[in-house]
Parts: sequence; C-alpha cells; structure tokens
Amino acid sequence: MIRIMKAGRVTAAVLAAGAVTALAGAPAQAATAPADTNWTADLSTVDSNDVNVTGAGGTLTLADAAWHRTARVFAGSEGSLTTAEHKLGSAANRVSAELTADTPKGTSVDVDVRGRTGVNDWTEWTPAGTTLKSTVSEVQVRISLHSATDGVRPSVASVKLSADSAPQANALTAGTELTYKVYGTREGLIGGKTANGHIITSRDHFVALPSGKGLAPKGTGDYSVRVCRTDGSKCEYAPVWDVGPWNEQDDYWNPASVRTKFKDLPQGQPEAYAAYTNGYNGGKSGLGYKVQNPAGIDLADGVFWDGLGMSDNGNVNVTYLWTGSGPTGVVSTAGDPMNVRASASTTAAVKGLAANYAKVNIECYVEGDTVTGKFGTSNIWDRIGPGHYVSDTYLQTGSDQPVAPRC
Repeated sequence: MIRIMKAGRVTAAVLAAGAVTALAGAPAQAATAPADTNWTADLSTVDSNDVNVTGAGGTLTLADAAWHRTARVFAGSEGSLTTAEHKLGSAANRVSAELTADTPKGTSVDVDVRGRTGVNDWTEWTPAGTTLKSTVSEVQVRISLHSATDGVRPSVASVKLSADSAPQANALTAGTELTYKVYGTREGLIGGKTANGHIITSRDHFVALPSGKGLAPKGTGDYSVRVCRTDGSKCEYAPVWDVGPWNEQDDYWNPASVRTKFKDLPQGQPEAYAAYTNGYNGGKSGLGYKVQNPAGIDLADGVFWDGLGMSDNGNVNVTYLWTGSGPTGVVSTAGDPMNVRASASTTAAVKGLAANYAKVNIECYVEGDTVTGKFGTSNIWDRIGPGHYVSDTYLQTGSDQPVAPRC
C-alpha cells in the first residue's frame, strides 16, 4: 500500500494547515501517458461495498471516527472506498496516484490498485506506483483511511490517477498456486464486521489473512484459499474477507522481492510465527503487540467446525488460489457451502466444502452424475483440487461449455 502521512517519507508540499498534496508512488521518470489513461477517482459515490467512509461534498473521510473492525483491539478508526472498474485507453502495468489529503497526526491514507486479468481474475492489490504482475486494460482502485486516535479523521479531497507501462519489476511468475503450512485459529466474533464490510454470521464461511493484498471485496471471492487439515482428510475453499491475525501488512506467501514487510523471513513463514517461536521483532507483531500464538490465518466458525472439523487451533495447509494460473470458476449457491466430492458422483465421499463466492481453479473436467444446479442441468463435473470434484452447474465460469481440458 502507498501510505500518505504528514510525517511520512513521501515528498509532500504543504498547501494549508494540515493539508498535503503528494505523489502516491509516482515513478521517478513517469512516461508521458495519453489523456485517456488519466482520470480522477470518484470520491462521492459510496455504496454497500465500501466500509465506514462518506463522500459527502466530494470529500472522502471516515463516517465514524471511533469505529474499527471487531478483530482490532486498539483505539482509532479505519475505512475504505473501492472504486468502480476503470477501462484504460491502452494497456498498462502501472497506475500512479496524486493525492490531495488532510492527514492530521496519527492518520494516514493508502492507495492500492489491482488489474483484471480474466473474467474472474485479478492481480493482487498493489501499492499505487508499483508495477502489476501483468499488463492489463481494466483496473480498480482502493483508497483506505486510517486513524490511531478516536475522533480524529483524515480526509481526501482528490485522487488523480495515471496509467503507464514500465519495466516489469518484482513480478510474480504465474504457475502452480502456492501452498504453505501455517497455524490456523478460529476467528469467531459473530456480529462483528470484517475488513471488507461483511457482518459475521454464525458458522460463517470465510478466512482472514494478515495482508490487504489478498482481501476480496464484499460478496466476491476474487481472492480465495483452499485450507485443509494437514492429513488432507478435509478441506474448504473459502473467500478472504478479513485482514489478520496479528498483522495487516504481512503477505508472507509472496517472495521477498514482492513481500511488503519482513523481507528477511523465509517465504511462506508468517511474521507471527517468527515472533512467537523465535522472538523475531522482540516477540511482537508489526502492530506492536506481543504475539500470543503463531497464527498465519484466521478461520470463520463454519470453516473451522464444518469445513475442517477442527476442535482446537492448529496447523493447516493453505493454498493461495489466486497465485495460480488457468481457468477458474466462482461457486454460486443459495448461500450455504456446497459439498466437494471424491469423484463425479452425488454419492461419492465428501472431501470438504466450497463456500459460496469462493473462486476456485479448474484443473480439468469429467462426466459423471447428472445434476441440476444454479446454472442448469449437466453431467459435467470439474476437478478443483487433488481428488476434489464439484458439479459444473454450481460454478460461474463465463461459459456454457467446459473451460478446462478433459481429465
């Protein structure tokens, strides 16, 4: 994320008391961009997908200066606005932001960008001014506001954006999705609100990761995981709807060249694990709290109890599905998760669950039992993981035909 603060290291020109105009990650030698690759973010349109912000009068600020996610245990507030998708006049791999904001002491503003790479596919959220993992023609911007003190608000008057192409740096190589064994904890917090604005329900089905880079907007599974017991006996495919535990800028699944912080730790090792086990960072999280367990993922109650059948916190294998490549589909049910079967049969052993909205990778397809689902009637089943099959009639793939080769 690009974080704009009065006391920050980003070059800023003071316009008035407490007001700054700053280049949010602007390139040192910005390419000259055509006019149709320059635009200004709409700060006045706030909808149900945005979290604790108001755009009254065209100025974006926190709606409640004392509200924060239930998972946070400290003072202050936060909120975010996610803009509508913006089609670029020409393909680009970098979006820079010029921000005009009032950021009192203890407040900050982040600008992140992601690009669409397919029907259901997006790059990770990336700090404005840094290169995306691929060249894209459609982008989305997320503006996040933070305050460390109840009642104190930052405000944003303007976010001017420009897209260009730059030499690829810190790019992730597409391929097989990444999988790491990490410590999983039950989130609970029924009735609370997640980082994307979702109200947590009883036996809910989502997960939290300690970085906003993989945070899916509410009601989407743009970033989803497959989380399994270490013996592989039970798994669940679930969307990432919250940020935590312990950290908020620890995309530990990424290599050091891409990882936001804690670059000296091995890829796949959460900072909380290093702090709890090895006394890394004085045994504290990046937020300054003493780490009480080595968690790298939080599991909503439905994932914890129903999907995995866990009775206590413990190690799980997590696959970060968006880090892979190939055809995908979005689980679409009446709301409850669907069974994942061991073969293409409605009587095959249940291997786990796939939550509504989860975006899954489709490895191949087979023909099996005929099923009537949300998208019609078919005998096509998709393999979405090792020995994991779901009916194609519950996957939104953008096509009435199989999107992957036959198994």
